[in-house]
Amino acid sequence: MRKHLYLYLLVAIVAVSGCTAPRSVIHSGKVTPKGQFKAGFNVGANIATEPLGQIDDVTEAAVDAIAKKDTVMYNEQIDVFSKALVAYSLDPVGTTFDFYVRYGLAERVDVGYKYATGVHVFDAMYQFMGPTGTPDNPGVGDWYGSVGIQYSGQSSDFANKLFLDKLVPVLDFTAQRRDVVVPLVFSKSFGPEEEIGNISFGAVYNHTFIKYGFEPGRIFKDVAGEKVKVDGVFEKKSFPSFGLFVNGKIGFKYVYVLPAVTMYYQNYGTYQFLEGREFSFSGVTIIPSIGLQATFGGGRSGAR
Repeated sequence: MRKHLYLYLLVAIVAVSGCTAPRSVIHSGKVTPKGQFKAGFNVGANIATEPLGQIDDVTEAAVDAIAKKDTVMYNEQIDVFSKALVAYSLDPVGTTFDFYVRYGLAERVDVGYKYATGVHVFDAMYQFMGPTGTPDNPGVGDWYGSVGIQYSGQSSDFANKLFLDKLVPVLDFTAQRRDVVVPLVFSKSFGPEEEIGNISFGAVYNHTFIKYGFEPGRIFKDVAGEKVKVDGVFEKKSFPSFGLFVNGKIGFKYVYVLPAVTMYYQNYGTYQFLEGREFSFSGVTIIPSIGLQATFGGGRSGAR
């Protein structure tokens, strides 16, 4: 059964675009020159060990069996299902696909907007090291450094991409999350002002704020021979994630290919479940991606 589940997950990861908070770092240490635009798209995957481990304890047959019942008696299987839903909400496993545009707002500052399969993302970057010229008007130096901040938010429909969606009405599960990402990026230019690309690396901090809850109207427990509805649970939590990344940009002047990989470690913390249960989660997340980027606009920065 587990072999079949792994196959199901592999197909789902490859074939389905999941609503995953975009935490892959594709930035260079050089921000978009003032007055210039960048636009592009990325495809990738969010591969997280903790939700994969929790989903591994769930069989599709067991999910189908409980989903068809009007009345469900609370038992350990309910805990297994609940843990899988929460773990998946903390770090959704699946493919990622996003479109974005960036604009050089001021010298050393650019801003961006990204749409990632239902998730709206806003960010800004500040370049604290390296020249601010363009390939046509280059500055002196080929090392760059920048720091940024990114905000994104999403709701519980990210649990609807696997067979876990059949559990949502049984447990009446809801979740909302907000992510703040702070990348520190260094890059080495290939050609003047990254005319033919760059190699970038650095560290990234992410903080996730999540609200989740269960209101299981169809789940009962036995109390002195009587069926009693199980009380719901609603909680707010937050947790930090720490990561490293490396990415590249390969092309010429206006069009580039962007391969990247980002890896996080996170201790998600301890969470409340039905009937006073508590469970803790932690794990590693790997986010590989590849994208295409185009640069256009005049770019008014001088050679500095």
